[in-house]
Amino acid sequence: MRSTRVSDTHSARRVAPGKRRLRLLLWVAACSLLVGIAQLGQPLEDFLRDTRNLAHKEPASGNLVVVGIDDRSLEQVGKWPWPRRHHASLVANLRRAGAKEIFFDIDFSFAGEPQDDEAFQKILAEGEGDVLLPARVVVDAHTGKQADLLPIEAFRNEAELVSINAIYNFRGEFRKLPYRFGVSGRAYPSLAARAAHVSGPAGESFPIDFSIDPRSLPILSAADVLRGGTAGHGLAGKTVLIGTTSARLGDMWLVPGYGVMSGVFLQALGAETLLAGKPVEIGWLLPFLLGFAIAAGLLLLKDLRVAAAGMAAAAAVFLFAPIVLEDRLIFVDVVPSVLFLLVMSGFLTWASLKRFYSARGNINAISGLPNLNVLREQEADRAAGLVVAKVHNYAEIASALSSEGEQTLVRQIAHRLKLISLGSTLYQSDEGIFAWFADQDTSAAPGEHLNAAFEIFRSPLLVLGSQIDTTITFGIDMRAEEPLAGRLGSSLVAADKALREGLKWKQYDPSESEDIVWKLSLLSQLDQAIDSGELWIAFQPKMDVANGTIVGAEALARWNHPEKGPINPVDFILAAEQSGRIAKLTDYVLDRSIEAAAQLNQQCKPFNIAVNLSARLIDGMALTDTVARLLTRHRLPAEFLTLEITETAALAGAGGDLQVLKDLRGMGVQLSIDDYGTGLSTLDYMKRIPATEIKIDKSFIDAIEKSRSDRLMVHSTIQLAHSLGQKVVAEGVERPATLEMLAVMGCDIAQGFLIGRPQPLEELEQLLGKGRRAA
Repeated sequence: MRSTRVSDTHSARRVAPGKRRLRLLLWVAACSLLVGIAQLGQPLEDFLRDTRNLAHKEPASGNLVVVGIDDRSLEQVGKWPWPRRHHASLVANLRRAGAKEIFFDIDFSFAGEPQDDEAFQKILAEGEGDVLLPARVVVDAHTGKQADLLPIEAFRNEAELVSINAIYNFRGEFRKLPYRFGVSGRAYPSLAARAAHVSGPAGESFPIDFSIDPRSLPILSAADVLRGGTAGHGLAGKTVLIGTTSARLGDMWLVPGYGVMSGVFLQALGAETLLAGKPVEIGWLLPFLLGFAIAAGLLLLKDLRVAAAGMAAAAAVFLFAPIVLEDRLIFVDVVPSVLFLLVMSGFLTWASLKRFYSARGNINAISGLPNLNVLREQEADRAAGLVVAKVHNYAEIASALSSEGEQTLVRQIAHRLKLISLGSTLYQSDEGIFAWFADQDTSAAPGEHLNAAFEIFRSPLLVLGSQIDTTITFGIDMRAEEPLAGRLGSSLVAADKALREGLKWKQYDPSESEDIVWKLSLLSQLDQAIDSGELWIAFQPKMDVANGTIVGAEALARWNHPEKGPINPVDFILAAEQSGRIAKLTDYVLDRSIEAAAQLNQQCKPFNIAVNLSARLIDGMALTDTVARLLTRHRLPAEFLTLEITETAALAGAGGDLQVLKDLRGMGVQLSIDDYGTGLSTLDYMKRIPATEIKIDKSFIDAIEKSRSDRLMVHSTIQLAHSLGQKVVAEGVERPATLEMLAVMGCDIAQGFLIGRPQPLEELEQLLGKGRRAA
């Protein structure tokens, strides 16, 4: 039944990607349509076209010749505007040179000197319509009023008129020319269209082909033509365009790809464009629809990487196809379609990468099993019990194996667990954690099943010829109503607790959650307890065995929680050490203990205070600075402070650690090796450590009455310490007989319940006030 539910769930999920793809397609299409409709991509479109033009420059046909009124012409003739007789001379000389048609791009809308105008009119009349004059519409930049400028009537009657208006964009660039343009209620052919003898409807324009290099146009100076110097320029049968080319006369416009040029060159390029053929403008909508169709088709593919690559390839085709099309005078706008395809490709590539890394993130790299991320999504199985198997020595084993060995290890573990999981999907996390959902039989009676699972791992694993034993326990959480992430953590807690309690498996008990929350918050509450005064110092008396007087005390941290009551010192001290937060606790105990020692020594000298020191603090010079600062603040001589360090920590001291101990001893502080006998003592280390006393562990002191070997060990330790000039403290003295035996052995100091229990400072002061004799 479970497999059916999972299949149904996956079937429902397979529909979602299709919907997401369709939604993506429509959203990106809508944005690209907006770019096309609002012409937001036009600057980029123009840039791409200019780049293509520069990549495949074409020379002019040579059928058009520009006669420019340049600076040399102005210097020769004089002020501008020229008297019309000079224009008449230009026409006459060009006719003699065989020019087919002559187009003026010069304003003739105002009357000049009568004799000059009459001379020009006469030269116009002598021809057979071979001279064409300009008509244009101008708009006043200040008032916005439109004015129609036509040649004066005398000239209009003798010459054909052409429009010289061009179409420029918001950047002031001329990129199109009209076929016909209306001036004074009449549509005149544009100069470019008439020069190329191409007709088109009014209101329709054509793009200028700027791949034609304007510098390849044949150019003559008007000064040379006026002097009759046209021979050798091949003007016969050519069309001539006359216009101003001097920058001093204005009429300068931005020619895309070439900078600023005079208007006559724009007209010449327009005519050259039409001479090559009539341009076809496709626009942006048709390429966009084609790109949309391609993208929609590619989205049907299951492999997102192939679809993304296909769209990127289509975008590249759209980007470079205009090079071929424009060579055939087919102009197309591709920015909306390229943008659409690239964005779609980008989204699909991102989705493919996410899916790829998600798949990698959902698979354990060593075993190929689905990991716990996949488990957390399996809502269909949440009603079943969740079992976790934890190999506690996995890290130790894996560190000794090669990559191949670790793979073999994991596969063998997984193989055995699959026998246990009875066909359920096995999930694996790192560090030897595996999980699966139990079937109904296992969930009803997990004990028998998990006991059998434990037995399977009693036989060692065979990895690359070596037998390897595993330490494994199982945890199970049966709470179907809880989120899977929480159940997974609870099962792990149960597995860890099973190890601590020596069990094979353990079922999670929800009643333990409160204790877990308490332990997690213990450290932060400890900091608060120090600041609020909940933490206090108890003092356990220490007695001189020879005379029975109290000569010191050991300072012990105690915590009375307002809700939990007294907290076991082992719990909070161990937690502080493991988390690296022992320094604050130690500073607090040192401060209060040294303050108490100073107070007691004012009443009855000498009196020594012993403070336990964490091994984690013997690794830097900050400890010596702290001790020196506190001794100075409370005015306590250093010899009245004893710092107790465990034997293991002392024997591990080397280099900087051992130097800290020497610096403390150099200050006069007494050093005691605590719990002596529980570590790996050697005579060499005993000589190196600058200790002033040895504190024999309670486990040995408690056994000297019954165990001859313990009695001999304690006696020999006392003799060894005395030979090294050290005192001996016996801790855990609880019976008079024990104290008597220690006195016979020559022990110096005794500490334990027989001498006195840990007590507040006030009670210790009362004890000392009674004569400092132990009870």
